[in-house]
Amino acid sequence: MSATPDPTVPVKGGPLAFTATLPADLSHSPVLGIAGVILGAGIVTLAGRLLSLGLADLKGNVGLGVDEGAWIGSAFNVALMFIGPLTVYFGALLGTRPVLLVCAAVFTLVSVCLPLVHSYSLLMVLLAIAGLTAGTFYPLTLSFALRNIPLRYLAITLALYAMSVEGAVNFAPSLYGFQRDQLSWAWMFWTSAIVTPVMMACIYYGIPASPAKPRSGPAPSFVGFFYGSAGLALLFAALDQGQRLDWWRSGVFTALVTAGVFLLVCAVVRRLRSPNPLVDLPYLRKWNTILLGFGLYAFRFCLLATIIIIPQSLSLRGLDAAQLGSAVLWTAVAELVLAVVAAQLLNKGLDSRLLMAFGFATIAFACVVNADYTSAWAAENYFRSELLMGAGQVFAMVGLVGTIVLQAMFSGGLNSAYKVLTFSAFFHVVRLFGGQVGVALMGHFIAEREKLHSFLIGLHVQPGDWITAETVTGLTRGLAAKSGGIPTAAGRAIGLVSGSVRLQAYALSFIDAFHIIAWTAVAILLLSSLLRRFPMNFRDLRALGAGVSQSPNGKP
Repeated sequence: MSATPDPTVPVKGGPLAFTATLPADLSHSPVLGIAGVILGAGIVTLAGRLLSLGLADLKGNVGLGVDEGAWIGSAFNVALMFIGPLTVYFGALLGTRPVLLVCAAVFTLVSVCLPLVHSYSLLMVLLAIAGLTAGTFYPLTLSFALRNIPLRYLAITLALYAMSVEGAVNFAPSLYGFQRDQLSWAWMFWTSAIVTPVMMACIYYGIPASPAKPRSGPAPSFVGFFYGSAGLALLFAALDQGQRLDWWRSGVFTALVTAGVFLLVCAVVRRLRSPNPLVDLPYLRKWNTILLGFGLYAFRFCLLATIIIIPQSLSLRGLDAAQLGSAVLWTAVAELVLAVVAAQLLNKGLDSRLLMAFGFATIAFACVVNADYTSAWAAENYFRSELLMGAGQVFAMVGLVGTIVLQAMFSGGLNSAYKVLTFSAFFHVVRLFGGQVGVALMGHFIAEREKLHSFLIGLHVQPGDWITAETVTGLTRGLAAKSGGIPTAAGRAIGLVSGSVRLQAYALSFIDAFHIIAWTAVAILLLSSLLRRFPMNFRDLRALGAGVSQSPNGKP
């Protein structure tokens, strides 16, 4: 790790001067505030994951075809993307706490109604509303954590925050499988409707309301926020549908990209002509902030091992969510325990950059183990590697989020509510948009590698080749008794051979995908070494916070 302090860190005057910018014990019930932050992060992740897992059941209930059903997930996720930048506007103008509570109430109501909808148009509208309201949870709860969580609870809050996000991703398949088989597919929405009011209660009683402050200067521009949000949302939709629409060969994809780029240009022009007082973009131009943005994108890409590759490798054999869920459930189980361990390591003085580096190294090793995959693997074959993957993901996430929080503190982010909201919205955009870029790249990579491997394997499965002929002949004889004649049996035999080739091609593609993620994790090890160190770690902050809370009026 670099031993050079970040020159942007405002530590003039020593720790006592810095203490004035840190969150004190502002809440009479900090445990409830922490629970609200954790639930806010986990609810959105779980809702999106359950929607993708239950998409087939939802389409069957409404009676939708392939093309219509493809836009269901997009309606929710594009709305999440759209509201991200706008959250800065509403949070700064109206206050983070009331916006969060109102949006949570609307999201709860919509989640109750969604399973009862049988109209495609109404379904899309409600999903968009759900995305718009739930999309405020990430940036607002993170800004709450930065400004209100007492320092003595900060490390464990970040650890549980990371666990709730990653645990929701890996726990969702098993949860949905149980709900569908034992209860109803409708619980993919009703789960959020039950948990969100709990989050609202925790936020209401655990985090105090910020006093209203008169704002001077020019009025904030809603138009500038709208241009930026709409441009990012359209590009997100293009990436989400790109593989299905065949990219630039589709007029819809081209229109989405063109419109998105045009609106982003409009946002830039609007920014240059009249800067928005609620956004502090120059604050983001810091070395650590930029590197951590790349680190968050890379982490989201590494998560695709448990979000895409492992589920697809098992679903290719016909396994559903309940059957493949145990493969990634082990990751969630490991995260439940190791999140607390990670928090204790930070409180003991371990550098968050080292924790992040160790996590990414473990992810790389787990992907190398998974690269032994064969088409005969079942969920049980992933148990060993998924324990490693769980350790890697939780350590990487806790280390990454911890470093992001330290960057916000020591770069002056807590001096202004606008800086905190800008900082939170930036990483929210990176998490969503960067994550979708990773999903698009991985989907395209697997599809293209499958074509390549099918071609290469097909070179050895040619008509007239004696091995091919013997295989088809043997299968034909075995299928003849249950077929309507020799020609039908021969056709079925050829289909089996073709399916076997395709299965092996996908197996090789998944192995390539695991290698790509392993190399990405290794690249982040190099990136983490470029992060500049901070004047204090979490142990120092914990001690400093204890000193502040014990002094009269909470001041040094």
